[in-house]
Amino acid sequence: MTEPAYTADPSSSPTPVLSVSPVVLPTPGRAVDLQLRVSAPVTGNDLPVILLSHGQGYSNHLSSLNGYAPLANFWAAHGFVVIQPTHLSSRTLSLDPDTPGAPLYWRSRAEDMQHILDRLDEIEAAVPQLLGRLDPSRVAVAGHSMGGHTASLLLGARLTDPDDGTEANLADSRIKAGVLLAAPGRGGDAVTEFVAENYSFFLTTDFSTMTTPALVVAGDKDSSAHLTVRGPDWHTDPYFLSPGPKSLLTLFDAEHGLGGVAGYDVAETTDENPERVSTVQRLTCAYLRSELYPGDSAWQAARDALTADPNPLGRVESK
Repeated sequence: MTEPAYTADPSSSPTPVLSVSPVVLPTPGRAVDLQLRVSAPVTGNDLPVILLSHGQGYSNHLSSLNGYAPLANFWAAHGFVVIQPTHLSSRTLSLDPDTPGAPLYWRSRAEDMQHILDRLDEIEAAVPQLLGRLDPSRVAVAGHSMGGHTASLLLGARLTDPDDGTEANLADSRIKAGVLLAAPGRGGDAVTEFVAENYSFFLTTDFSTMTTPALVVAGDKDSSAHLTVRGPDWHTDPYFLSPGPKSLLTLFDAEHGLGGVAGYDVAETTDENPERVSTVQRLTCAYLRSELYPGDSAWQAARDALTADPNPLGRVESK
């Protein structure tokens, strides 16, 4: 008997997960080779793929292939193959600050994801338990904080390269849907002087070209005062300033950590809340399932359950 194809269901019992790291892709022209963690359910075929982009924090290892276990583990246990690169911005690499693109490597981050999609066959070969089990036609991207910025570029957002004044278009048509978690909003007068002086690429972010379907997740207490003068609403810009179809999940009383999505029991999660993390897990999983498999009812069911909860942890709106 053959194994069933895609079986992701956020309401189902989790499947045991296989996680392999580091998977190393030799990458000429990059400061170091690209290192990945690959997590997948131990059963199932025709598995969809989520590319997960880490953010930037003061912990060393969360901003690497070793972070975001609460999301990667849940998604993999519910039928996705999750691929996590260590971007050049990771503290684990300790690159020379004069390396081109430093310190946040906004362009290289998006290019990392494109390298992964170009070389899925190599990744399968490096993880024999995955061989022949991926569905490369069903790919999503997700990212938290700076990772949300990376994901937005792959979904179609653009910016002006501060080094040469050209418009950067890093959209990838192989990516069919996205999840932006506490992602940065627009630039201009919305960002602080610190951002304008140190991360000038943020100044010109344009969401009007971000046409790929996406779920934006924002905390209504995520002030991010070092980044924006706007307050929590800044993180909703990817929803309000982009064309549909888009959805927005606003989490009540959530700060930048969204309850703890970056890791288990980490110090910088100022709003630690396992129930909130569970809400993010279930709704993001349901959203991606329905986007990658049109006609699937998981997203509507998850929205209905959130609305019916007498003490909901958030609300959803769509356009």
